[in-house]
Amino acid sequence: MRRLVCFSLLLLGFAVHAAPTADPLRIGLSYPRTGNDKAEGLEQMRGALLAVDEINAGGGVLGRPLRLETANSASRAETAVKNVDRLQARGVVMVFGGATSEEVLAASQRAREHGLLYFATLAYANEVTGQHGHRYLFRESGSAHMSARVLGEYLAINQPRRRYFHITRDDAWGNSMERALRDSTATQDKARHGRRSLAANAARLADMRKALEAASKSEADMLVLNLLGNDLVKMLRLIEQQGLNRRLQIIVPHLTKPLVEQAGPALMAGVIGTETWTWRVAELEKSAAGTNFVKTFIAQHQEYPGSTAASTYAIVRQWAAAVERARSSDSQAVIQALEGHQYQLLKGPQEWRAFDHQNLQDIYAVRVRPRDEIMKGRLKQDYFEIIYRMKGEQAAVSLEDWEQERDSLTLE
Repeated sequence: MRRLVCFSLLLLGFAVHAAPTADPLRIGLSYPRTGNDKAEGLEQMRGALLAVDEINAGGGVLGRPLRLETANSASRAETAVKNVDRLQARGVVMVFGGATSEEVLAASQRAREHGLLYFATLAYANEVTGQHGHRYLFRESGSAHMSARVLGEYLAINQPRRRYFHITRDDAWGNSMERALRDSTATQDKARHGRRSLAANAARLADMRKALEAASKSEADMLVLNLLGNDLVKMLRLIEQQGLNRRLQIIVPHLTKPLVEQAGPALMAGVIGTETWTWRVAELEKSAAGTNFVKTFIAQHQEYPGSTAASTYAIVRQWAAAVERARSSDSQAVIQALEGHQYQLLKGPQEWRAFDHQNLQDIYAVRVRPRDEIMKGRLKQDYFEIIYRMKGEQAAVSLEDWEQERDSLTLE
């Protein structure tokens, strides 16, 4: 009996010794669980969780499991800043997320103060990796400049000499997007190509109606909605009610799957915009990792992943790979491992550009399919038809232009 007890204790001691003892490596997601962009926030969470699960199934990072810490920003800059403090207090070594450029700029500055890397997901303003870019900030998504370049070239070829009217959210992204698209379409003359601006947060319906009245009275052929989230959905419903979508080409520069679902495919049919990724890109680029990501996401959620989920998934995977290359989660070591790094993951070749930390990747002009075509699909979510494609290095701002808009010629 004594021998049996001793043997049992020996086995127990071996089991305890053999069990994983490494502390988890914590990463922080600050995302909108509520508010104007909560649908995009759900995509961010799903993409991040899938990446964490896959990495942990493969043994973690440097032998340590990843743990995702989260905080709700509600797309508010001041809340996002507090989230960085909260996440840092929980021991995270990196922060990512965001749904507006103001949120990302404010939160990334606080992350910088803590010595933490910040990866932007939904933040399209040129300033993010331009005028206000810094050493601790990386952007996986495209910029307003990149979207404007691919849209401008497509429209110049297919719908030349048109008159434009812009309805613009009065924030960093909205104004940045309008400027970039005016430049790419040579429509800087605001007397000929009109505009109206709306409040950055919770624009009033009365102001939306006034903006549409001005657009209707103009001689515009193209109505550009530089809007996001619920404000964009409300505007699209008003456009449908007034029948403007039957005589004007609607352009929404940045399209996403949650946006189409919020507004409804019927309202969005024929709308032109841009995407950096759709579920069909994996097949288009013959990406095995991208195809596996799509299959796994469908198995878990019974729906296609959108570009927002793909972005957070790629951020986690790319950060983890950089930590492995650096053999350290220290921010400075990871920055060096990322800068200039070229890779392929969910699509074709991509690169973390060294001088501004903008991710270079192909960008696509897309059109929302007619509702009857969408409803024929297996999951009834095949929203986007790719109508044009541009290489990332062609779409992104040049080094010379980047230097001209900054006080410092290097990231600090």
